[in-house]
Amino acid sequence: MRAAISLFALCLFATPALAAGWQDVATPADQKRLSLLDESKSRAMAQAQSGPDMGVLHEVLDPAGGPADGIEGSWRCRLIKVGGMTPSRVYSWFNCRISDRGGHLFFQKLNGSTRTAGYLYPARGGKYVYLGAQYMSTEPMHAYSGSGASYGAVQTPDDQIGLLSGLGSGHARIEMPYPVQESAFDVIELRR
Repeated sequence: MRAAISLFALCLFATPALAAGWQDVATPADQKRLSLLDESKSRAMAQAQSGPDMGVLHEVLDPAGGPADGIEGSWRCRLIKVGGMTPSRVYSWFNCRISDRGGHLFFQKLNGSTRTAGYLYPARGGKYVYLGAQYMSTEPMHAYSGSGASYGAVQTPDDQIGLLSGLGSGHARIEMPYPVQESAFDVIELRR
């Protein structure tokens, strides 16, 4: 049974609906979350003012994001949670990779107890919209549910939407507004 589930998850990731733009794949709720990126970041940063990580937060979130050129390959990455249950939480560095899967870019956090994976869709200004899902290392890879969210649910707790932008040579971030769980704003920092 577990092998069948893993094969199903693999098939989901092997045949994405990438011929369409990200707006054709993302749920209305996730499209709204992405449109509120700046609001989400501002609210989360206001909540984080009492926390110890303000230097890291400003270093990663203050620069204007630019085009994300040459992003394929291996990266070090860390998740930063801002606002919500705690002022902020900066996790350790892990391994991530952006690879080509059938002509489409695919982001994946490769280790750690919580993983994340999904496709990157071209967006304005050389940036990318990330549509993915988080999952535990003991589970098969989850796919972004899109319009297939759980029966009656607007979105699933695993779904993620974000904006990947470049921060200079060998530095990028994926900003994820209003995550469904724990925090008010998440960002994955990527460095080479």
